[in-house]
Amino acid sequence: MPLPISVLDLAPVVPVVVIEDAADAVPLARALVAGGLPAIEVTLRTPAALDAIREIAGGVPDAVVGAGTVLTPGQVAGCVAAGARFLVSPGWTDGLLAAMAGSGVPFLPGVSTVSEVVALLERGVREMKFFPAQAAGGTAYLKSLAGPLPQARFCPTGGIGPGNAPEYLALPNVGCVGGTWMIPADAVAARDWARVESLARSAAGLRDNALGDHGPRDGSLGISGPDDAGLGDGGLRDGGLRDAGGTCR
Repeated sequence: MPLPISVLDLAPVVPVVVIEDAADAVPLARALVAGGLPAIEVTLRTPAALDAIREIAGGVPDAVVGAGTVLTPGQVAGCVAAGARFLVSPGWTDGLLAAMAGSGVPFLPGVSTVSEVVALLERGVREMKFFPAQAAGGTAYLKSLAGPLPQARFCPTGGIGPGNAPEYLALPNVGCVGGTWMIPADAVAARDWARVESLARSAAGLRDNALGDHGPRDGSLGISGPDDAGLGDGGLRDGGLRDAGGTCR
């Protein structure tokens, strides 16, 4: 599936998926895509994760499957080999950041402090995961960052559900949120993909709710021009999500 300028703009919500059985990967992904959520983060929390990424990458062409909970440089290579089209980490080190930047796919390193955000901006990375969102200060914290650090964009994850997601999505420096509420464990266990699709469809409409409640989003925090100190084309910044043909690498 071709991508817009940023994976943060594919949908208002990125499902954060824990898959115990790789056989569930394709029907689960199809349900999420049918509900309007094409960007799917499969977390590396189970032995089935890489197989699940591989199954989705090969079996659901309209999905943009990524890998989450990426913690080591070695995992970066394994995820890309399995077909992950973006990478998400809960935090970052210089070694992990270098591996993600050299992977050839977009990535979202995790941050929870101003210093971490500034450090990534210094390295040319403008799009980040804000984690754990609620515990780290929630919407008030992100709102306070928009003034001094307008070039940073975030995907908040952690403690977000349908009740508070519109508050995050109304912020000018939030591109999307990550969450699990559209993939309840009992629905996955029962293979109730119709329920997953219905919950995904409701989640896909949350940005409309945010606009209705809070007015239009300020578009001034979009992707800006190239950085001299950038990490290469791997980061979720500038036009780096597209190759010469306009598709995600």
